[in-house]
Order: sequence, then structure tokens, then C-alpha cells
Amino acid sequence: MTRKEQKEEKRKAILMTALNLFVSQGYHDTKISDIAGAVPMSVGLLFHYFESKEDLLIELVNMGAAGTKSADCPQEVPADAFLLGFLRELFSYAKKQPWVFEMFILMGQARRAGMPEAARNIALKVDTVSHTADLIKRGQKDGIFHEGDAESMSACFWASVQGIMEEMAMNKDMVSPDPEWIVAMLK
Repeated sequence: MTRKEQKEEKRKAILMTALNLFVSQGYHDTKISDIAGAVPMSVGLLFHYFESKEDLLIELVNMGAAGTKSADCPQEVPADAFLLGFLRELFSYAKKQPWVFEMFILMGQARRAGMPEAARNIALKVDTVSHTADLIKRGQKDGIFHEGDAESMSACFWASVQGIMEEMAMNKDMVSPDPEWIVAMLK
């Protein structure tokens, strides 16, 4: 492994460690020394990778925001089939990469008042609700989804997904729910 690859591996280890500690202890209760000790590395060396705890948080929130960018549903794919496929992929990927569960929790926490403003602003710009509301409207027009306020329906859909991801983060043995149950809320 080259030095560059080693440095990138260490950077990833710092990020994943910080993610885990921010979720389990809370951002404000996690100290840089906690992160460095868990990696393990010295605090001074950690500062060669990230200038501050807030920089670590911002990097993680940027990762979470980038992860929400999904492909648009092609017109020929029914809205319900798209959401079912999305949820199957999400749950399957998260089971293989458990940090995804923690990222959902962190993104929810980052949106709250009291978090560093730069990270909070990034998290607040993630607008999965409006994007999914447009898909729900299309599904309503096609007779797939029941009538109702698409924004509210989308918010409920995402609140369910958020809650499931949080439960699965806390209970590693939890079986992924059937995506049909979640999409059924919209039908």
C-alpha cells in the first residue's frame, strides 16, 4: 500500500470513528481526544487530517448529503416500483455497510438547532421530501397512490425510513422490513 493509500485509509478510519461517536455520544459530548483514542492515533496527528471537530462534522454531513442524490425515476417506471426498488437497495446496502444507518441518524441530528451552523445549513439543503413529493404526485396521477397532500405523504414516507434506519442502527440483528409495508402507506 502506498503512502497516499495509507493516508486515505487513515482518513476514512477517522471519519467512520467520528460518525460512530457523534451518533452514540452526541456531537457536543464527543471530544477530539475521544476520536483520536478510538482510531487510534494522537490528537496532534488527527489535526493533520482535520483542523477541528467541526470540520469532521462538515465532511460527514457533506458525505450524507451526497448520498441522498439519487437518480430520477424514469417515466416508464411506475412510481411505486421505483420506491420499492430504492428501499430494497437502501436496506440491502446498509446491512452490508452499517455506517449508512448511522449516517441517517447524523443527518437528522445535523438539522437540529444548536448544531454548528455550517453543517446544519448543508443538512437543511437536503430536500428528499420535495423530490419524493413530485414522484408521489406522478403516482397519484397514474392512479397508483391515493389522493392527499403529496408533501405530507412524502414527509411521512421519509419519517418512516428515518425511524427504520435509526432502529436498525441500534439493533444490528433487526431484520429489514419489507419495503412493501412502507410503500403501502402511499397506496
